[in-house]
Amino acid sequence: MTENTVTVREARAHLADHINRAEEGVPTVITRNGAPVAAVVPISDFEALEEAADVMLAREAEAVLAEGGTTVTMAELLADLFTEQDGEAA
Repeated sequence: MTENTVTVREARAHLADHINRAEEGVPTVITRNGAPVAAVVPISDFEALEEAADVMLAREAEAVLAEGGTTVTMAELLADLFTEQDGEAA
């Protein structure tokens, strides 16, 4: 698989081309000031990445439970998340 690298400006100007390449299995890395900042990838690659992340998080959670780690309810988790967001917005 060949990788294509373009600047943000080039990506904007030729987005349809980069989407077509992604459909063909060729990712495009987008750079800003010479540093990679984003990528247009085939959806199958994106879905595989999400699935791998889910598996990794599940394994980490199982390890915490196996070590006797604490558990929380979904309501407690959501309350903590919203409290954190409110604190960041202030």
